[in-house]
Amino acid sequence: MDWQELTDLTRGQPFVVERVRLEGSGVAIEGQFEPPQLAALSIDDQVFVAAFVRSHGSIKEMERIFGVSYPTIKSRLNRIAEHLDFVETDPPPPGTDVVDRLRRGEITAQEALAELEKSR
Repeated sequence: MDWQELTDLTRGQPFVVERVRLEGSGVAIEGQFEPPQLAALSIDDQVFVAAFVRSHGSIKEMERIFGVSYPTIKSRLNRIAEHLDFVETDPPPPGTDVVDRLRRGEITAQEALAELEKSR
């Protein structure tokens, strides 16, 4: 079974992979693995995302490939983005939560210092 067949079978329903076999080595891993977020997209959206990456994020190129307008491309990208969790690209500096708790009076200055020392 290829990925497209699996996507068609699941029809957007969440699923868990329970067995993975490495080709050529015979090694199999069993457990419960969540597939990557992109796997939950429809096959059409997966193709769209792949084309977007291959075009280096060029909306102009996407307009040419799919024969649609800029607003249509942007709308589809926004719709797809709603289905994806994003990695925090600007995480707060370490210890921010400790300082916030100290400001709110939830911990003492001594406790804050101890926690900051432990996190080093």
